[in-house]
Formats: sequence, structure tokens, C-alpha cells
Amino acid sequence: MFATIYEIFILLCFLFFFGAVVGWFIELFYRRFISKANPDRLWLNPGFLTGPYLPLYGCGVVVLYALSYLEKLLVRFDTGGILHYVIMFIIMAAAMTFVEYIAGIIFVKGMHIKLWDYSNEKGNIQGIICPKFTFFWGVLSLLYYFFLYPPITRMIMWFLNHQLFSFVVGVFFGAFVIDFAISMHLGTILSKKAKELDKKTAVDFAKIQERLRGKKFFSVYNRRSLSEKLEDFESFIKRSPDKIN
Repeated sequence: MFATIYEIFILLCFLFFFGAVVGWFIELFYRRFISKANPDRLWLNPGFLTGPYLPLYGCGVVVLYALSYLEKLLVRFDTGGILHYVIMFIIMAAAMTFVEYIAGIIFVKGMHIKLWDYSNEKGNIQGIICPKFTFFWGVLSLLYYFFLYPPITRMIMWFLNHQLFSFVVGVFFGAFVIDFAISMHLGTILSKKAKELDKKTAVDFAKIQERLRGKKFFSVYNRRSLSEKLEDFESFIKRSPDKIN
């Protein structure tokens, strides 16, 4: 039983970190070359955390792997054609949208921080999810289903058969936990400042990143003290929300 639990834990960690890192690069290039929220085309860290990983995508890959693994239970009839993949597209797109919504609610409602904002998109719900990005989630899910699921399954089998390499996951997990703790601490401070301004207003974290980092990618690693950085955060969010652009 212990070995089984251990293998499941390693499997989930592997999937999570694989998805988190790949997702970080997807968002990095999306925000650099496509996103309208970055008109100056700056290289911006797309995540709330400092390191190159996005937990949203990590959780998404875990969900997609589970859906792919349970495919025969989800689609219980053999369509023999495109309908089968249409059903999987809908299921996966809905699942990823749900994951995105939960993540958005946690930050917007719980911490008063906006990591993304779909308020200008048609059919959006609370600015957190919208049909347009549900479709994109579906496209990414199908790309995963057709091109990544088979090799990932082989990678997992190799990984589980060479468990000495699990120390790699352990190192990554340790760095992630430290990064997460520091980022959540800063997020808590931002949340308190936002509540001082307006309990109904959420701080747009993406705009703060762009304003404070300027032209330098990852300028978060400069030598300025934490107190100085927090002063920058405070001076920025004390501006009238109408003037934040």
C-alpha cells in the first residue's frame, strides 16, 4: 500500500510540474506576442510566482491526464468517428474552464488580486472565464490528447521504474514550496492594501508586474530590499483604480 501511495504521489508531482513549466512558457510567449494587455510587447513573467511555473497549468495537466486515462468511462460508446473526439473536446474544455474558474475565485474573492481579466470578453463570468478562452482550453486539451498524452504515459512508466530520479521532483517541489510561501506573503500584503482602498476592488497583478518591472525581464531579482519593493507596490495601488493603465 505504501508503494502504491508513493507511486501515485510521484505521478501527480511529475504531471503537475511538467504542466506548470510547459504552461509557463506558453503564457510567456502568449503575453509577449499576442496578448492585448501587453501593448509594449515586454517580456513579463506570466505567473504570480517568481519561478518558471504556473500551478493552473500544472493542475490542468493532472486533470487532463485523468480524463484521458478514464476516456473509455467518459465516452461509453464507440462512435467510430469524429463525434468521439468532439465529446472529449467538450469534456476537457469544460474541465479546464472549471479549474481556471476555481483558481480565479481563490485569488479574486479570497485575496483581491486579479491574475487575469476577461471583463472585456463576450459572455464572461465575473471576468474569470469566458467562451473564447474555453475554446482555447479545448484546443490546448486536444493538442495534449493527441500529441502529449502518449509520450507522457511512456515517460511516467520510465520514471516509476527508475525511482532514484524522484529526487529531481523533490528538489523542484522544495523550490516551488519556498517560492509559493514568499509569493503568498506578498499577495497577502497586496490584499490588505486593496481592502484599505475598496473592498470590492481587486488589484490587477499583471498591470503591477508591467509597471514595476519596466523593460527588464525578471527585474524582481535586483538588489533592492523587500521593504523598498513593498513601498512600490503600495504607492502603485494607492492610485485611483480609474487611473491604472
